[in-house]
Amino acid sequence: MKLQLALDLVDIPAAKLVVKEVADYIDIVEIGTPVVINEGLRAVKELKAEFPSLEVLADLKIMDAGGYEVIKASEAGADIITVLAVSDNDTIRGAVEQARKLNKKIMVDMINVPDIAARAQEVDSLGVDYICVHSGYDHQAAGKNSFEDLAVIKSVVRNAQTAIAGGIKLGTLPEVIKAAPDLVIVGGGITSQDDKKAVAAQMRQLIAQGQ
Repeated sequence: MKLQLALDLVDIPAAKLVVKEVADYIDIVEIGTPVVINEGLRAVKELKAEFPSLEVLADLKIMDAGGYEVIKASEAGADIITVLAVSDNDTIRGAVEQARKLNKKIMVDMINVPDIAARAQEVDSLGVDYICVHSGYDHQAAGKNSFEDLAVIKSVVRNAQTAIAGGIKLGTLPEVIKAAPDLVIVGGGITSQDDKKAVAAQMRQLIAQGQ
């Protein structure tokens, strides 16, 4: 089980400082959509250069032109690129095709998919690497989480690895670990803490114990 740090509300210098603090305890650093909007793919390039031992995920939330956007993210150094599950199957296929050529990975984000089980099965057949259930900021504000959705996709997905994101904190991590995703994505549960290193270390320890 891997641990991914999601960086959403930072600029590039602040992102580097956070990752430097917790790099020993995470596997993947996510350049979140707000960072990409504010800083561009330069953020991906700089974080990959600074932390070459970590995988870097570019959370582009691709909705169209999948192949082209995967190429651009790859050129910036991204190892994993996100595509929205609500996009057209041809968009996902195009992203997967280019990712295979470039030795990159595709994560499909299931945010706002009405029929999680049916769409997860379809997406799984398209050759993606990860399928991620995701409670976005607006969902979290309404008190929703993705734990039940994770159980649903794990029951139907046969090829892709599974991931979960959205509001995961140290206190809720044991519940997530029991559901056994392949990848746990944590944002504010680490980045908003005073002692980020200590929290990340505790999360890594819990994950190690749960496997």
